[in-house]
Amino acid sequence: MLTDKQLDAYAEVLWWGLTTARRKRFRRGDIVQIRFQAAALRLAEILYRKLIERGLHPVARLTSTAEMERSFFLLSGPQQLAFVAPGERHLCRRLNGSLFLNAPESLTHLREAAPAAIAAAAIASHPLRKVLEGREARGDYGWTLCILPTAALARHAGLSLARYTRQVVAACFLDAASPVSEWQRIHRRAGQIKRWLGRLPVACFHVESATTDLVVPLGAKRRWAGVSGRNIPSFELFVSPDCRGVRGVFGADQPSFRSGNRVRGVRLEFEDGRVVRAAAEEGEGFLKKQLAMDAGASSVGEFSLTDRRFSRIDRFMANTLFDENYGGRFGNCHIALGSSYTNTYAGDPRKLSPALKAALGFNQSALHWDFVNTEKKRVTAVMSDGSRKVIYEEGEFVR
Repeated sequence: MLTDKQLDAYAEVLWWGLTTARRKRFRRGDIVQIRFQAAALRLAEILYRKLIERGLHPVARLTSTAEMERSFFLLSGPQQLAFVAPGERHLCRRLNGSLFLNAPESLTHLREAAPAAIAAAAIASHPLRKVLEGREARGDYGWTLCILPTAALARHAGLSLARYTRQVVAACFLDAASPVSEWQRIHRRAGQIKRWLGRLPVACFHVESATTDLVVPLGAKRRWAGVSGRNIPSFELFVSPDCRGVRGVFGADQPSFRSGNRVRGVRLEFEDGRVVRAAAEEGEGFLKKQLAMDAGASSVGEFSLTDRRFSRIDRFMANTLFDENYGGRFGNCHIALGSSYTNTYAGDPRKLSPALKAALGFNQSALHWDFVNTEKKRVTAVMSDGSRKVIYEEGEFVR
């Protein structure tokens, strides 16, 4: 496990992430929530102290244990699944920041839960997420999250706990003399690439690998996001495309754990922006039920590329936060089915109404599920005049 020195460095990196993610500066008296799982208690304590020292109001929330979640999803009736605790909406309307400390004790405890029950709970909490998205668009709210190594994560990743911990330390630069300085360096380099991508008159992207042949339209009024402080670690650069024109095939060679289910060997076939055929070597039934969650669950909400020169992650980690930022030999490309990100809208995010989202092809859903491809690949940008330019190859952006 992480030492207190490493946890203190982690806390400083998370504070950098939170302050970078929020457009407005934090002030004394602001409210910051710390949501943490039991194994993350020590990091939560360190963060709590640092927030107090900065004159903020920390709100600590221990999340449900694996056994609690199992009871909830296996035993709840419809009204219980749709229940939102009194005060949650009021808190969301006041929050200035959130820190999410994930340290799962189990990844498969919900494998017997009905996908419909999981979907119902996600749909019930969706209005709270919309409140926070509105506050974030105004610059009043920011968030970041992280993962701490646990025995469950290490076991499902096929690593020893010590080796898993070393991956976390390396990925987050906790072994550096100044971890925050390393993140500031990555932030600057990513900003240069995002500005370059933003200047290209792209009509669509064509992704080609051994299992993927996918065309992704960019859409109007888009901007690239990523390395914004919202996730620690985060090396991906992403955009929410025009979901209506996605076509072709996408293959995910990395497994995925979601709601207690392991899904592996996913193949998604798109026509007119929607998945028309979905298959998986493992977990296919769960996959198909999740894609039927709502009208937007079978459309793309995110298109992402990770440059291997940024990321030190070179192992499957059984956690999306790390796996979607995989560097390795060829970097990674991933798409997410479900909700889009309003921070990839190039206009004023406060004016991105549901009607405007629909008009611009920003997908809307209670689902957001990432599927990762780490194969050798080429990504070609097709410009508005029909010309073509390779922008990503051998795991690196090509400028």
